[in-house]
Amino acid sequence: MITPEFIQMMARYNTWQNQSLYGAADTLDQGARDLDRGAFFGSIQRTFSHISWGDKIWMSRFDGWEAPKLSSKNLPEVECSWGLLKAVRLRDDKRIEEWSNKVVQADIEGELSWYSNAIKREITRPRAMLITQLFNHQTHHRGQVHAMLTAAGATPDDTDIPFMPDT
Repeated sequence: MITPEFIQMMARYNTWQNQSLYGAADTLDQGARDLDRGAFFGSIQRTFSHISWGDKIWMSRFDGWEAPKLSSKNLPEVECSWGLLKAVRLRDDKRIEEWSNKVVQADIEGELSWYSNAIKREITRPRAMLITQLFNHQTHHRGQVHAMLTAAGATPDDTDIPFMPDT
């Protein structure tokens, strides 16, 4: 289904797109980043925070990262300040790329089991599907951020994989 090379490409794509979108969001003030724009997580910043939380939960399963915390209401905790969120994003993108560079085909095969707090039960799925989900989840919510940024007057870069820089 997928290969280590695909995972490496998607990790680079993740970094590239986050740099673009965070850079575009930096052109807005905090009020614009916090404004509820009707997206699933409301604002640009909360959607970025959700992506960060999702990356952490998946990477805790794939690479032993510390699992993110849930709030007292059993909801994902979010990074609180723009500066902290950006710093965490930079760190985590680097860690995702480092992980991708050490993945071998055997790491992609087989199944992974975990307890899903969202549906309150144990789940087992193919690892390849779940690694694909990591990147699909990022792309899905970054699309929402891209639309919110554009509506707010910011100008993110192109999002097409073939236009990703070769570096």
